[in-house]
Order: sequence, then structure tokens, then C-alpha cells
Amino acid sequence: MASAVLTAATPLSAAAPVSAAAPVRAAGRPEGAVSGCRSVARLLAVPRGGRGAGWLREALQVAVALELATIPPYLCGWWSVGDRTSHVARLIRRIIGDEMYHMGVVCNLLVAVGGRPRITDAALAYPGPLPGGVRDGVNVYLSGLNRPFVHDVMMAIEAPEAPLARGLNGSPSIGHFYDELMSAFRSTAPELSARGQLSQRIGSDVLEPVTDLDGVERAIETIKEQGEGTTSSPEDAFGDDYPAHYYAFGEIYHGRQLRREDDGWRFTGAPVPFPDARPMARVSAGGWPDPSQRVRDLLDRFDTAYANVLSTLETAWADGDARTLGSAVRTMGGLEAPALELMEIPLPGARGTYGPQFRPPRA
Repeated sequence: MASAVLTAATPLSAAAPVSAAAPVRAAGRPEGAVSGCRSVARLLAVPRGGRGAGWLREALQVAVALELATIPPYLCGWWSVGDRTSHVARLIRRIIGDEMYHMGVVCNLLVAVGGRPRITDAALAYPGPLPGGVRDGVNVYLSGLNRPFVHDVMMAIEAPEAPLARGLNGSPSIGHFYDELMSAFRSTAPELSARGQLSQRIGSDVLEPVTDLDGVERAIETIKEQGEGTTSSPEDAFGDDYPAHYYAFGEIYHGRQLRREDDGWRFTGAPVPFPDARPMARVSAGGWPDPSQRVRDLLDRFDTAYANVLSTLETAWADGDARTLGSAVRTMGGLEAPALELMEIPLPGARGTYGPQFRPPRA
């Protein structure tokens, strides 16, 4: 894997994740396209005066796809960790809860401006580029937890505006995309309806309806700060004693907590031991080739349950029913058993084990 290794002595201002390989063009989803939506670059090319309610609905559907895309790789990393009480396992579990909350927030925002989240359509085929063409060059794949995966997938997804500016190859970053979303909300000032929005505790956060622009701004700032940190410094991202996702993954990768020194922030703090993890191999394009009947049955069981999670989430926002959302969250918990069973089955003639593919059956 030809990745540029960040050293623990490298200041954050010089740290920039580099992807392991070019994105794979997925069938029916060329270059991270979201069904029925323009790319983020094309959306941002629309003059600000033309970014009305329709633009907001399209951009928010891309945001739904972006938030959903992070959950399967993070789940694979977390499931693979043997000791769930370890510091690293608890960090990743918290981040998964944050990402579920972020997805709930953008679904609520989409409903608030008269849209309906298309969650099944938004599911990414792995491996592949991030939805909407953000962070061009980042290839999101599924694997057990190892340092290349932390660096090339987890850190690359969450890389912040500062110090990493605009992402790779000049493509927009997720943070820049959310900044432009907020600007469009301010300039359009759409009427925000609470009807159909959902309330639910998700992880450590409480999802609530958004009914005014101040609420929109708080929601978008929370997504940015929890994910990549603020645009000013890592210090702001540590305000609640939990590092933003990018810095949390950086601590896992470097094996040290982030600490301020005289010449800037460096990963030179207390040790962060890398945990023992099940050696789930990287899932290739098209999924596992020629699996045994046992493996095929487990994959089908997992993918059918995953499809049920997606469709139940979609129904929850279509009906405005928080009970259905709770059912989807409980169903998601049922994905773990077949995933762990797959991670215990060695690959024939190769290193590592199987793992989930997150390939919901499509019509």
C-alpha cells in the first residue's frame, strides 16, 4: 500500500493523508455519484443566487449519502477489535454514534425543507470514492482495524479544512461543502417545517427537530466540529474532552495522544496502544470471490439485514415515526453477530479472514 506515512514528530500543519489507491468505479455509481444528484463540485458551481430550496434538497441528499458512507467502514474497524473495553474501541464506538447522529441531522434538515431522504439509494458500494466527489482520490474500503486502514480511510474521510485546506487534487472537502450548505440556508431563509422530523437519542447526542436558522447553524457546526474539528485549531476540537474524529483517528494511527508543544500540536502525548484486532482482509471490488456455502449464507444474512436497516430508516423519515427509527437502530445491532462470525473464517489460500461486504440486494 503506497501511503505517505505521517510521523509522530510531524506538526499538524504538514500532515495530509494520502489515499492507498485510485477509487474503484462502482456499477451504477460512477465516481461517487449520488442517484439523482449532481456532484458536490457541480452543486458548488451554481451561483449563490441560484441556490434555492431545490438546491438545498439536492445538496442535503448528497449529505445523507456522505454521512451514511462513513458508518460501514467504521463498524468494520470497531467489530474487529477484540477488547471492546480498550481506549481505541471506545473511541471508535463513540465516533460511530456521532456519525449516526450526523446522518439523523441531515435527514431532519432535508425533511425541514420539503424533501424525503432516499437512504437505500444513498448506500455506497465498497470499495469506492466518497459520495458526491468530495475528497477526490480517497478510496473508501472495508477492512479490519490496522494502521493503513486508519490512515487511508478513517483519517482521510475526516481530514479538516485547516490545515488540509481543500482536500486532495483541489476537490472540495466535506467541511467546505457544509460551509456552503449553511450559506445557502442563510441566503434562501427557507421556511422550516418540523412536520416529519424525528427526535431520538443517538449515541451521546439527542436528535431534535430543527425549526430556525440558528438551529441549522448549530447542527451543521456540530457535524463539522465532531468530525474534522474546527477550522482554527485542534484546541477548539477538544472543548468537550473528546477529540474530533480526525484527531481521534490520528491518535490511534500514531499511537500517541495529541499534545500542544512549543512549535505546535504533535502526536507525542500519552501512549494509545493499538489493539489486537481480527485480521479481516480488505474487501475487493465485487465482493468476496467464490465463497463457500457457509460464507455465502452469512453474507446473505448480513446483507439482507443491512437492506432492512436502510429501508426502515427511510420509512421512519417518510412517516415521521420515531418508533420506526428506534426499530432501525435495534436492527442495526443485529448486524454484529454475522459480521463477527465472518471475521473468524480464514480466507482460503490467503492471509486474513472474511468480513461483511455491506452489499444490500438491489432491485
